[in-house]
Amino acid sequence: MATTTTNNGRYRGLIISIALFLSLIGALLAFTFYTSSLLERNTVLIDQTNQVANSAQAVIKDLFDLESSYGEDTNSPHIQRVLERLENNTNLINQSIDQIGTGGTITVDDNSYTLPTISGEAQQNLQVADAQWKLLEPRIQAYLKDADNVMVDSSDELTQAVEQAKTSSLLMNESLGDLTNEVFEDAENQARTIRLIQILGVAAILGYFLIFIFFFVRRLRESDAEVLEARRETEEILETVNTGLFLLDKDLNIGQQHSRALEGIIGTQKLAGENFAQVLRGRISDKDLSTTRQFIEQLYNPRVKEKLVDSLNPLHKVMLHNTSGEQSKDSRFLDFKFSRVYEDKEIARILVNVSDVSDAVMLEQRLEKERAQNDMQIEMLTTILNVNPKVINEFINNTKINIDKINNILKNPGSSQYELENKLKAIYREMHSLKGEASALKLHSFTKIASEAEDKLYALQNQGKLSGNDFLPLTVQLDELLSLSNTIESLGQRINSSSPAATSTVAASTVATDNSTAPIAADVTDAVISLDDENDHLYSYYQNFAREIAARQGKQINLNSDSLKDVRIPQHLNKAVKEISIQLLRNAIVHGVESPSVRMGLGKPAAGNTDLTMQNNGKEFVITIQDDGQGIDYDKIRDRLVTLGRYSIDEARELERGELLNALFSSGFSTKESADEDGGRGVGLDIIKAQVKEYDGTLNVNSELGKMTRFVITLPNA
Repeated sequence: MATTTTNNGRYRGLIISIALFLSLIGALLAFTFYTSSLLERNTVLIDQTNQVANSAQAVIKDLFDLESSYGEDTNSPHIQRVLERLENNTNLINQSIDQIGTGGTITVDDNSYTLPTISGEAQQNLQVADAQWKLLEPRIQAYLKDADNVMVDSSDELTQAVEQAKTSSLLMNESLGDLTNEVFEDAENQARTIRLIQILGVAAILGYFLIFIFFFVRRLRESDAEVLEARRETEEILETVNTGLFLLDKDLNIGQQHSRALEGIIGTQKLAGENFAQVLRGRISDKDLSTTRQFIEQLYNPRVKEKLVDSLNPLHKVMLHNTSGEQSKDSRFLDFKFSRVYEDKEIARILVNVSDVSDAVMLEQRLEKERAQNDMQIEMLTTILNVNPKVINEFINNTKINIDKINNILKNPGSSQYELENKLKAIYREMHSLKGEASALKLHSFTKIASEAEDKLYALQNQGKLSGNDFLPLTVQLDELLSLSNTIESLGQRINSSSPAATSTVAASTVATDNSTAPIAADVTDAVISLDDENDHLYSYYQNFAREIAARQGKQINLNSDSLKDVRIPQHLNKAVKEISIQLLRNAIVHGVESPSVRMGLGKPAAGNTDLTMQNNGKEFVITIQDDGQGIDYDKIRDRLVTLGRYSIDEARELERGELLNALFSSGFSTKESADEDGGRGVGLDIIKAQVKEYDGTLNVNSELGKMTRFVITLPNA
């Protein structure tokens, strides 16, 4: 059992009190710092007032000195020194009086100080001194203007400045002296007030500290006793619960406390303090582990709602492999549930509740498997009951024929890459034919298995070098397809045998299918299937097939196939006609007709028009399909050939249209960027080409970019 962690929440009051105590000390220190700054500014102000007074006396003295030395050479060191000092003191007095009066900023020894604003008598004394200075300063400036110019007589200006100095000096000295005294007294009063506040502040802090020690030490003792009792109760709970309980921090570290059952459920000892990601590493997939990290990060994000992120839980009924990372009898299904733990509205921890749900998951899997089998049988029954029995018989026969062909292809030896590639193309065509017919009958389970097989074939087609062992996994899909075909046949026979007209029906079905090897459910009310009924069903068959594909592709289709109601298909061409028609119709909808939004943007009706006609003129059987879609984009074919690496840009640019059409009909080539149930793997047109070649027929393609595409297939009747 893990040791108990310390609950710091109970020290919240203590922490707040210490913070308050430190805040009082900080406030006192801040006040002391402020008052020190204020005293320093007052000292600078006193220095400034003394400096103004001293500068004023120096100005008056220099004026008298200049008057007594009048007539002396203005370039003499004595005169130049006095004039320079007079000018500097004059400027200093001007600047200092303005700064003292407005509380301006001055610089002393490279330090800047903002002077405190003066008021009361100090302000009055400054105004008196400023008024006298404003009488004297202009006369000094008038003298200084030409004082060092021997060509100009400045005696009158000097005399006026001296006379004004005699008048103003007494008032200035008296007012500046009073100003200095007032500022000094204000500074002393402020210093006394500051000392008193500091003494009171220190006394308050000491008093608060004594109260704090007395009150909180007693409070902590009581709190410690409560925590010890709560810890004991928590340990008892964690000892008895049969699910895994533990806490996670932001770094995914498991808390020091967890339920006793956790180690047994996880299958790992000493989990306290371990990193949750390290515990799971190798026991779930790397993708799930990465998603788990992101999931817990989102749980710690207060802006993300807990209910919303819970639906993304990657550890819901997850398989936890044994420590070797391999699935075995020791592997189990665990269900992890995550909940936020709040402290003062902040997310402090994540509480994890884990339970072993292996039995429940296995039961669900068995039920799901049974449900899938039931759904599949219902799907097959629906097809059997709603599709012409001859079509069902043909599908079963064709399925067995195609599977036999694939088996024979697999059995044929092939060592060179050329032989293996041809083997792959042949299997691909047979599998695509199987899928097309199943898709037309809405046998989605059959279609899904065939699509999975096509995915494997497509991967083989793009992997480069092939070997004989690459084809072995296909046998699984073949067995599944054959099993489904046998199930359809069995269901049909059972329905047929339970029908009151079973005997006549089987006979009729046997005749209608031309010695088919698997006579199954026929119409339970009619013993003979007329040609009109068969053609009506053929018409519906292609109409439904077109609607299904259009719906999956998000398109709208109007299929004109009235000729199917009157045509008679020769028995030996029946399979070829069906395969070719299915592939042509799928190609027209997937690649030819545009989406409704694109068509409307081009000024076309939202629904595409496709014509499927079949004609039997005695000597030849002709299949024609035409759509009013985008036509064949030869430049797009060139670009796709370059993308696939079959040609360089320059080589593709030189290809003629006939060569581009040959590429379009080649195995594995498609202009569709991604594959789906209806296309994109480059097999449909290859099947058409192979069927036409097998029956010595002809294939004609006509297309106008942006307007139409027409395929005409001609097969000889004999």
